[in-house]
Amino acid sequence: MTVLLTGSQGRIGSSLTALLPGYGWQLRTFDRLPSPATGADHVVGELTDPRALDQALAGVSAVVHLAGQPTEAPWPVIRESNLEGTFQLFEAARRAGVRRVVYASSNHAVGFTPRGSAELPADTPPRPDTLYGVSKVFGEALGRYYCDRYGFQVACLRIGTFADRPPDRRAQSSWLAPADCAHLVDSCLHSDSLSYALIWAISANRDRWWSLAAGQELGYQPTYDASQFDRPEDDPAPLDLVGGLFTAPWFGIDEVAERYRKDGR
Repeated sequence: MTVLLTGSQGRIGSSLTALLPGYGWQLRTFDRLPSPATGADHVVGELTDPRALDQALAGVSAVVHLAGQPTEAPWPVIRESNLEGTFQLFEAARRAGVRRVVYASSNHAVGFTPRGSAELPADTPPRPDTLYGVSKVFGEALGRYYCDRYGFQVACLRIGTFADRPPDRRAQSSWLAPADCAHLVDSCLHSDSLSYALIWAISANRDRWWSLAAGQELGYQPTYDASQFDRPEDDPAPLDLVGGLFTAPWFGIDEVAERYRKDGR
């Protein structure tokens, strides 16, 4: 079956473009940037352009939706990419008769949640730490609506720290290895039991804060563990809240807007 992968030129998108065909999936990729791969089935377009999305969704069986603003930004940027763009993606899927969506949410949808002593379940209620986190809560809620209203099957992946190796001490708990990420997405695409699911997208980290149970119910069995790496010494991120550094004062609305102003964006 052909799967549409949006945001294919991003960090996670590039990784999945390389790894998902190994699970037997034929990919069509979508991004605002051209694909460097010669002969790739790739659609260039904006996420807010219904015509480009209709072209991308023609003949596919499922969507892995990664496209959008990948970190905190001023509200107009977040609103255009992560709210309007995500809505347009779901609508285009509905028009095309595509009913399975794997949606890239984030741990920042619940970032102000205290870490606690027990593993947090994947359906931990929203407590976003940024406008970016708010946009991910919106995407989760939109997925729930399309499940109940239109019979979609939606997996919302609350992604931890995606990297080749854990970059800091917090990532000893939140790390998601690229190979495990591909395995999780494949599990969500294959599962016969998926209706609507919130899933912590992390590896089998010995020191994890978050429960793997929801992903395991869909067949996800991660194999990597952040504890196999030496524990980094430096750790600027707070460890008492799920969102880490994103909960710090310099991620407030005014502070982010000022940084964008200074950077000329």
